[in-house]
Amino acid sequence: MTDRMFEERQHAALYQKYRFDPPDQLKELIIQYLDKKKGKPFQLALDLGCGTGQTSRVLAPYFQQVVGIDVSESQVAEAKAIKGFPNLTYRVGTAEELPFPDGSVDLLTASSAAHWFDKEGFIKEAQRVLKPRGCLALFGYGDDMTMYHESCGEQLNHIYEDLKQELLPYTSTRVNVANTKLKDLFEAIPFPDKERIEHIPIKQQLSVKSIVGFMETFSMYQAYLRADPSAATALLERTTSRILKDIKASSTETKVDFILDYFCVFACKPE
Repeated sequence: MTDRMFEERQHAALYQKYRFDPPDQLKELIIQYLDKKKGKPFQLALDLGCGTGQTSRVLAPYFQQVVGIDVSESQVAEAKAIKGFPNLTYRVGTAEELPFPDGSVDLLTASSAAHWFDKEGFIKEAQRVLKPRGCLALFGYGDDMTMYHESCGEQLNHIYEDLKQELLPYTSTRVNVANTKLKDLFEAIPFPDKERIEHIPIKQQLSVKSIVGFMETFSMYQAYLRADPSAATALLERTTSRILKDIKASSTETKVDFILDYFCVFACKPE
């Protein structure tokens, strides 16, 4: 069964505010892969573990219908609050029980979510619902995150390493699956036509506020917050202060260079 880690309303609101849309480079890789392997028309895409709908919305212009599915009612409620996508719907559900007919789905995606799925149950459902030549695109990032600001780089990344160390006791073993870039899940996919891209570094400029907000969405930070609210809050405050001190800034709106190293698992169901 899919792990249930993101169900609080406050956590869902943080996801909507601070989690990133899939970068254009990754979106283009996914659409190009599906076009190459299956070809048009692109009728139905399922975005599994859709959270607050960042990936679902990005896919909407390319498909006749996109359905985002998540176990968290709060996450789905946040996703539904974003209007303007008439071909996009959301529902509460799991990746291991998909209410769709056999051979009906063109694309199954999961963004920073597949490590929470039950591997065997998910693969069984993927085999069932995908059309012949339908595709899987499972992507995300591990804990590789790099910050730079002018001459500051090493110092900023020490701050991030310190935060990771403090959160280590609250880190689920499932997160470690993401940190291996879904190696075990990739190997378990029975389709012979598959590939795994391990490094897709994406650079952007983000405010200190956005970076710390992103850290606040981490499942291990939320676990720490539930266990010890005052210590968890103090950790983020201390992290913010240290970043500002190192970049010699007073405002959390100050921007720094921020690099996430994405990965992607692709697979195509045989005819």
